Amino acid sequence: MVQLIGNFDFAALCLPTVPWGKSTRKMQFFRKDDDLPILVALVMGLQHAFAMVGGLIVPPYVVMKFSVAFADTDLQQYAIACSLILSGIFTILNCIQFNIPGTKYVFGTGMLSVLGTSFGFLPIYENAISTMKSEGYSGKDAYGKMLGTTMVCAMLEVVLSFVPKDKLRRMFPNIVTGVAVMLIGAGLTATGIKYWGGGAVCAEMAWKNNAQVYGLVGKGGTWFGPDQTGVAPFPGSGGRSMCDGNGDVIKPFGSPEYIALGFSVVLMLILVELFGSPFMKNANVIIALLFGYFVAGVSRAEGNKFVPDTKIENAEPITFAWVENFPIGFYGPAVLPLLIAFLVTTVETIGDLTATYEASEEDTESEEFDKSVQGGLLSDGLCSFAAALATGMPNTTFSQNNGVIALTKCASRRAGVCCGLWLIALGVLSKISGIISSMPDCVVGGMTTFLFCNVFVSGLSVVSKADLNSRRNRIILAISMGVGLGVTAVPWIFGDQRASGGTTPFWPCTGPFREGADCSKGERGIRDGILILLTTPYSIGTLLAMFLHAILPTDMEVVGYGTDAGKA
Repeated sequence: MVQLIGNFDFAALCLPTVPWGKSTRKMQFFRKDDDLPILVALVMGLQHAFAMVGGLIVPPYVVMKFSVAFADTDLQQYAIACSLILSGIFTILNCIQFNIPGTKYVFGTGMLSVLGTSFGFLPIYENAISTMKSEGYSGKDAYGKMLGTTMVCAMLEVVLSFVPKDKLRRMFPNIVTGVAVMLIGAGLTATGIKYWGGGAVCAEMAWKNNAQVYGLVGKGGTWFGPDQTGVAPFPGSGGRSMCDGNGDVIKPFGSPEYIALGFSVVLMLILVELFGSPFMKNANVIIALLFGYFVAGVSRAEGNKFVPDTKIENAEPITFAWVENFPIGFYGPAVLPLLIAFLVTTVETIGDLTATYEASEEDTESEEFDKSVQGGLLSDGLCSFAAALATGMPNTTFSQNNGVIALTKCASRRAGVCCGLWLIALGVLSKISGIISSMPDCVVGGMTTFLFCNVFVSGLSVVSKADLNSRRNRIILAISMGVGLGVTAVPWIFGDQRASGGTTPFWPCTGPFREGADCSKGERGIRDGILILLTTPYSIGTLLAMFLHAILPTDMEVVGYGTDAGKA
């Protein structure tokens, strides 16, 4: 008989903690197939949903707002809702697990393992869409081409799902996958800081805009105004860039008002860790984000609002996927970076599922574990294909939810199904997307800086499992991280497009979309693909790590001088 409440100790989950005290409370542990009471399943599912929401909304919101259509609020709200809905559907399917008729293979993990929109594809989408827009494509056309390309590249993970996990581990050891994840986090953290300062758009205005404002077209050089950012200034601002992604407030990039609002998010994160209950700690991102949103809502700058009401009022009451459409196409230059991204998520998923089994107190040496890995990789690949077909970005397993399992002591798949239902509900109620899209860039920046750096820390944890005393591993780490972090710090070294849209001194090519083109369409496609690879930190870093792992010999054995081996 299904119970409504059971005898679960909600006090252990919900009461706040004392930072200097020692807890004596105990919690019941629910295994993956235990009959979880309905109310407990709903509460636990809400925990997982809250732990995911912050990560789910960022990639589609960032791509739509800063790459596809800055002024199109409807598209931004749709992208957020679509991400939530699709992640909910895929999470439910993943937790249930289905046998593939006539085979020994399965779809899904059969564990409390959630799927959500992946951070790993965000920099590739941004770079590729930016390149296509410089060639004359609209934002919607460029996004549609990336969706079609993703469908093709997702088949790589489908194929890899049938490769034994031990072979994948040997091909992509911790030193390689750790580099990839760290560089994803490093590149995105730099973007998060730009939001915090007022917005990525005003932090990355093209040199061409500056040239148009100051009449410098054709004179060469790069603008470095009083703020020394290389950002195109705004007339009358004393040479500083102005940010207009914070409601009705328009101030220079890095203004104290922006910094303070972003810091309010970080402050709440710290307070939740000090005093919050296990429930609050698992939902720390969404709690901190809502607190920053509240502070912004009651704040004013020279009488102007940081959070105007129009975006929420104009949002539809309900929505669903496919409400918006994009012309599906194919963009060859993005293929190699996307394939690398799917390789990275493949190995990352194996590590995530290992952590899920350990947190769920299940045997990682069992046949069930191997089946879960195969089913998990297959669901990653097919769900990424389905997400692109439904106008969403690729999906992958969310590792932070393993921490939720460890804290709540609940590994029941019922909680995962309830998590999916909560995510669908949050997505369908599109007023929620209206709230999210009305958040000032600086508040989003305070949250994403923490969230993105968490990705870096996850990669650091993976690298720490490798032998860093090994000379070979240190060489791999130093070279791949050196180049990757260098590109993060100076992204225009290979792809400097400030002088004129679409060209770069590293590989000049005005392209077939302009008069007097000096290269063919095919040549430009090859050039753009290589530049996207070179200017995406984790793509070039991962490729270097894979190459070095393949060619470098293992370390020589070290023996003491004077031994027989030493004399020989």
